[in-house]
Order: sequence, then structure tokens, then C-alpha cells
Amino acid sequence: MSTRTSSRRVVQQAVSTIPLRPASFALPHAIPLQCQRRTFLNLFRKGRGPEPAPTNPVLEDYLKRKPMSKQQARPKPGDLASSSIFDSEKASEAPSDAATAALSDSLTQVGGVPRDRNNMAARLDPDPVARKRWERKMVIRQLRHGARLNKTQFVKRTERESLSRSHNFKTSVKKLGMLSRQIAGKTIDDAIAQMRFSKKKVAQQVLKHLEHARDEAIVKRGMGLALVQAPTRASESLDSISGTSTSTTSSSPAEAPTEIQLKNGKRHAVTDLSKIYVDQAWVGRGPFGLLPDYRARGRVYTMRPPFTSLSVLLKEEATRVREYGDREEKRRRLLLGRKPWTQLPDRKLIGQRQWFSW
Repeated sequence: MSTRTSSRRVVQQAVSTIPLRPASFALPHAIPLQCQRRTFLNLFRKGRGPEPAPTNPVLEDYLKRKPMSKQQARPKPGDLASSSIFDSEKASEAPSDAATAALSDSLTQVGGVPRDRNNMAARLDPDPVARKRWERKMVIRQLRHGARLNKTQFVKRTERESLSRSHNFKTSVKKLGMLSRQIAGKTIDDAIAQMRFSKKKVAQQVLKHLEHARDEAIVKRGMGLALVQAPTRASESLDSISGTSTSTTSSSPAEAPTEIQLKNGKRHAVTDLSKIYVDQAWVGRGPFGLLPDYRARGRVYTMRPPFTSLSVLLKEEATRVREYGDREEKRRRLLLGRKPWTQLPDRKLIGQRQWFSW
């Protein structure tokens, strides 16, 4: 006897009787290499095992011939300053072994271990072949000219200059350009005084940059130190014994000021050849910022405030005196080489007609 039951219910009952797998069941993470490759050719390689890894004979030969360098120990963090309050604790923790304390002064120590120059060669001398080639080229160039310097090289070796570039000021090129033209050609002291009493907003930042450029030129280039005479060892020992201070200034009489004429036609008196002055000052356009500009009815516009940098080239008065001498010498040679004016000679008129040309 047949029953009228839908096939869908029969299938649902059959599926419900099948036990389900637990939720924690997962495939293994690492599948063997033989199970991953299901190709037709692998059916005939059941007993051979995995294929050997490829070899590189060139790399193996290089590793055999390469010298094994000794690994350098990791450097220790920075040391404490001499004025630190923890200096006494460090001295108490220091080892008392005299052999460890007496290290060689000729080699730089990193964490108590001399530096290995082979580890620093990659940074200090990345291409030794190119460096030797460049040195050979420079030696040949000097010998080709008889080891004589041209005028530009002689000026670079005998005169000092310092170039300093500031950070970006929040101002425009037009506003900062007026201040750069104001300080160009003046001595560094006069330029600082001009910026100190200027009403411009950016003048205070220019003042700080000029002071920084002056200090950098004195420390790094040794500019402006001709009138400063260092005390000798004999005078220092005499002062320590007698308890008095001796004068360190020279007893030679002061030289007469040198009168020169600048490029703009003004007369200038030079009393100290090492005095620093601003030879050139120019500005450079920097990036533009982004600021919101809130308007009516909830609208917001975008403002782009400009940023500008200032660069100054500092030189000594000796350079200005030399330039004045070069201009005078050029003018003298021009006057001597020019022929005096003479009247045109009498010549016979040719090409005349007996009628008017107009």
C-alpha cells in the first residue's frame, strides 16, 4: 500500500538522520608536499620522495672564498655628561681593573671594544675604486698646470666666506625681499642693528638668523678674529705665578683706514680687514600652507599662506678691498690701452652726382 508523501519531506527526514561533523573540525595546516602536487607525472614517482632543492654553484664558490669577518659587538648607549648628578653612581659601578681602564687612546672605543674599520667601510668608502680614480685625476690635473692655482682657486684658499640658509619664514617673497636688499652690502653689525629697530614683523626672525650666521662664521670659518690674539703659554704661566693679568693685545700702532669705493659709488673706510659683512642676501620661495577661511552662511574657503627662506653670504673686508683693487686695475688698463681721439683725415670725395638724390 502506497502512501501519499511528498518527496521533499522524505529527503529532509533522510538528511536529518545523517550525523553532522563537529564545528571544531578543521583541515590540517601543513599538507605534505606529495599531497599538494596532483599531476599526471607524479603518479609514476611514488617511491622517489621530494625533489632536492636547486643549487647555485656560483654563490657557493663565492661563500667559500669570502673571508669571514669578525662581528662587532653592539655599541652601548650614550655616556653621561661630566656635570650629571648620576656621575658618582657611575664611578662607583665602574670596574677597578687597571688593565680594563687603560685602553688605547689611538683607537676609538665603542662599548669598550675598538671599532672595526671593515664594518664602517661600507658607509665611509662605498666605492674605493672610484675614489682612487678621482684622486689620480686630481693629481694629474695639478701636474698638468705645473701645480699652479688659477685665480678662482687662489681666492678660495686665501679668503674666507660662509653661506647660511635659514628655515622657512611665514611671509611672502615680496616682504622678505625688501629686508634682504636692506641688509645686503652692510657689515654684520649694521645689519643686525637695522633688523633690531625695524618695524617689520619678520625682522625679528631675520635678526636671529643673522646672529646665528655670524656665530657660525666665527666658529666654523674663523672669520673676524684678526684683532683677537690668543694668550701665549709663557704669559699664562707668568699670570698663574704672579697672580696678575698681562695684556694680550698687540703693541703695534693701529693701521690707517683704507678708503675704497663700493660698486654703488659710495665711499667706505676699512679699519679691520677681517671684519664680516653681508656680501649677498637673497630669498627663496618655500611651500604653501593650508588654513581655513570661515565665511558667512557656513561656507569655508582655503587660504594658502606662503613660506619663504633667507640666504646670506658672509665675507671679510679683505675681499671687498681686493675687488676694489681689481676694478681700479681694470679701469687703468682700459684707459692706457685706449688710443687718444684724433680728427678724421681729409679724404677725397667719391660717388658724387651732379643732381640731387632727393
